[in-house]
Amino acid sequence: MSEIGTVSIKREIGRLVRIPLYIFFFILLGLIFGYLTFKVLSFSRTVEVPDLSGKSLVEANALLIEKGLYLKIEGEDFDPVMLPGHVLKQDVPAKKKVKERRGIKVIVSRGPRVQSIPILVNETLSNAESILLQKGLKIAKVIRIHSEKVEKDRVIAQRPEPTEKVSDYITVLVSLGPHEVIFYCPDLYGMTVENAKELIDGLNLRAETGGSGNYVRSQKPKPGTYVKTGDTIYLQLGWVILQPPSP
Repeated sequence: MSEIGTVSIKREIGRLVRIPLYIFFFILLGLIFGYLTFKVLSFSRTVEVPDLSGKSLVEANALLIEKGLYLKIEGEDFDPVMLPGHVLKQDVPAKKKVKERRGIKVIVSRGPRVQSIPILVNETLSNAESILLQKGLKIAKVIRIHSEKVEKDRVIAQRPEPTEKVSDYITVLVSLGPHEVIFYCPDLYGMTVENAKELIDGLNLRAETGGSGNYVRSQKPKPGTYVKTGDTIYLQLGWVILQPPSP
């Protein structure tokens, strides 16, 4: 075979090989172009924002999901008409066109503001905080003072009072209990229960009893031991006064 014939055969083989390669590249290019076109169209798709006013959070979220949007709670506010837990405002007006996958911010109603402050006096501080929280209020300032009559951590006074104008700034006066005084524990042996408790109360101590009877047969701490206001004296009772225990 001549040299010219060999060259012609090689060119023909090269042409046959290139044709499938061209077809493959055209198909690949078409797929890439189609994918990019789909992505561009999907990102640029706009939807109409639904009216969320007055809807519950569940209802509002369902409406947004149908449109390819999602709910974002921005905050809460009081309203004399709108029920608690329902949408009060939305940042994007209803019927406005926005792109999909956008968050729509809403303000949720807390219902009407309370018309009066609840009574907090004699409540523990933790109970007072819980009561106010249920009304959408909170304590702004706590002032602690000693009290000989009100036990520790109970509210002595409040501002504003229940009869005064409602305010978000609520101040409570809370007891620290009586001033701490250290002294010797008295000897209560042989006393009647009534007399022993009267003496213990007068010293701002607490009494706990065990057993049955009208008389104190033993005590803890022992007489002459250092105690301080607020401490507890444990009394063992009996019906008959026995020989006093040796010191």
